[in-house]
Amino acid sequence: MLKPPWVRSVRSTVLAAGAAAVLAVGLLTATATTSQAATQGPCDIYAAGNTPCVAAHSTTRALYGAYNGPLYQVKRASDSATRSIGLLSAGGYADAAAQDSFCAGTSCVITVIYDQSPKGNNLSQALKGQWPGPAAGGNDNLANAFEAPVTVGGHKAYGVYVAPGTGYRNNHTNGIATGDQPEGMYAIFDGTHFNGGCCFDYGNAETTGNDDGNGTMEALYFGDSKGWGWGSGNGPWVMADLENGLFSGVDRGFNDIPSVSNRFVTAMLKGGPNQWAIRGGDARAGGLSTYYDGVRPNASGYNPMKKQGAIILGIGGDNSNGSAGTFYEGVMTSGYPSDATENAVQANITAAGYNSGSTSTGTLTPGSRISLRATTGPCCTMHYLRHDSADTKAVISSTSSTSSATDKADATWIVRAGLANTSCVSFESANKPGQFLRHFNYQLYLNTDTGGGSFAADATFCPTSGNSGTGTSFTSANFPTKYLRHYDYTGYIAGNGGANVWDNAASWAADTSWLVAQPWS
Repeated sequence: MLKPPWVRSVRSTVLAAGAAAVLAVGLLTATATTSQAATQGPCDIYAAGNTPCVAAHSTTRALYGAYNGPLYQVKRASDSATRSIGLLSAGGYADAAAQDSFCAGTSCVITVIYDQSPKGNNLSQALKGQWPGPAAGGNDNLANAFEAPVTVGGHKAYGVYVAPGTGYRNNHTNGIATGDQPEGMYAIFDGTHFNGGCCFDYGNAETTGNDDGNGTMEALYFGDSKGWGWGSGNGPWVMADLENGLFSGVDRGFNDIPSVSNRFVTAMLKGGPNQWAIRGGDARAGGLSTYYDGVRPNASGYNPMKKQGAIILGIGGDNSNGSAGTFYEGVMTSGYPSDATENAVQANITAAGYNSGSTSTGTLTPGSRISLRATTGPCCTMHYLRHDSADTKAVISSTSSTSSATDKADATWIVRAGLANTSCVSFESANKPGQFLRHFNYQLYLNTDTGGGSFAADATFCPTSGNSGTGTSFTSANFPTKYLRHYDYTGYIAGNGGANVWDNAASWAADTSWLVAQPWS
């Protein structure tokens, strides 16, 4: 994506009619409950609509009712061993406990996302393209296997967390549309994790890893980039990456499609000869809206299309890798799906039961919501660790039942398995999903993973008995002699004495001891 933005006229959003009327026939109707979703997957619905899946990727659940193979493979840091993670039962949900057990005491990355379709279109580490990645040889990074926990149908699972520099690809596919052949696709994304970098995509791309010109790819995009195309509001938007253009409709630049605000987003794209459509909705409830349905963009090179048939995830077709996002599941089809088929797929998705995955309160068990109360008296025993709403720093401040809802939420954390060591913990903000407490230059901040190699360790803290004899203390995973501390009402990792002012030995034991309390929000 190297071209400057273009601005053209506004086109009105085309809204879909309600899904109820088109869900009345045959196999397409059997998606209304979670129990039915367990016996029928999205790819069964697409097959019934004569647009079978030619790629089906998910780290959370089976996408065919009869599928009982592996979903993805993880590799652990301690010994580079790998393990494929499968299902709890045929047609069911991911066996997250297998990942937890295999990766216990270390960290893991996702190395392969298996294709559940018969075509064998697995996704693996994206290799160096026109734009190099940050890994060895110019390849892209692999996703941290623990950075996107969710529950699906009440079962724990993990998504694919794409930080900038992370990407997956398959340049040697089977059955994916090429040229102007029709195809469809959908993906479920985290609607709160995005950026304006190029380009968080899932779909059809160049087999060369280069920008091969207008119309050489057709992929779903999710983010708030305004570099090529955009919609109403501040984003994020579901758009189409058609190479050298993110398109929100027929015009380059602005088209009147809505910003998306759902925690879990269903994004759909389909294209054929001089015809394409973007649709989307809440992956937890309701039907689909049609954002655009019409002819190919009124710019040269997009009619006819010149698709090449590679598959990408988290990157642009030329390996542009500055994007951020989270992927849970997605498929690609042979043929142009009908709206009725897509509406039935949406009903199956909402029945699957995606949820953020907070399961308990007041403990250091992953998934629990907590607040961390300072123990230093007399100043601070009613102060809690929170992120500062004015900036990204972590501080302590007084919090009580009369505090504002925002202040209470800022002082609430979701415990996660340690991103760098699953025997330890990481703290995700309860009201800023995907942002974690981490240290940088010894000070504590609330940050989204920006792809830097040390982020996971910077965001991992290991619980120990409280240094003052009260509560719990937390050592830094990558600076084990330094503990999570408040000093002058600001958060740091600090040693017991040292050159930095926040290493002051006075009250160090109390300042580094915390009570794990019931969450304020």
